[in-house]
Amino acid sequence: MIKSAGVLLVSTVLMVSTAFAQMTPARTGDTPKGKALVDAKGMTLYVFDKDKGMPGKSACNGPCAENWPALLASDTDKPSGDWTIVVRDDGRKMWAYKGRPLYTLKNDKAPGDTDGDGKLNGAWHIAAP
Repeated sequence: MIKSAGVLLVSTVLMVSTAFAQMTPARTGDTPKGKALVDAKGMTLYVFDKDKGMPGKSACNGPCAENWPALLASDTDKPSGDWTIVVRDDGRKMWAYKGRPLYTLKNDKAPGDTDGDGKLNGAWHIAAP
């Protein structure tokens, strides 16, 4: 009985660990402009047009990154499906969705805010699910 309980416990831990490892770094949320990808706090995520011609790279560094913080990935995070990881110029890792690095906007104050949509002559856009 104790042996089977131990096997059950190990199996459960493995299933939970696998589930956490396969969780996506963002989810779909509602904004006044429709559905958008949002981070764990519900803050709207954005994509930057200048990243388009730079696969696997982020064009938002320095002062840009201060205003548009990256959706950071940990060293243990693994890409899965449409979710990939980009290594930034500063060496930190960030998440990308369908090849597009993801950012928040420091001026967005509450979940669902979309103040970044269309900024910098239309270069920033809400990240669509």
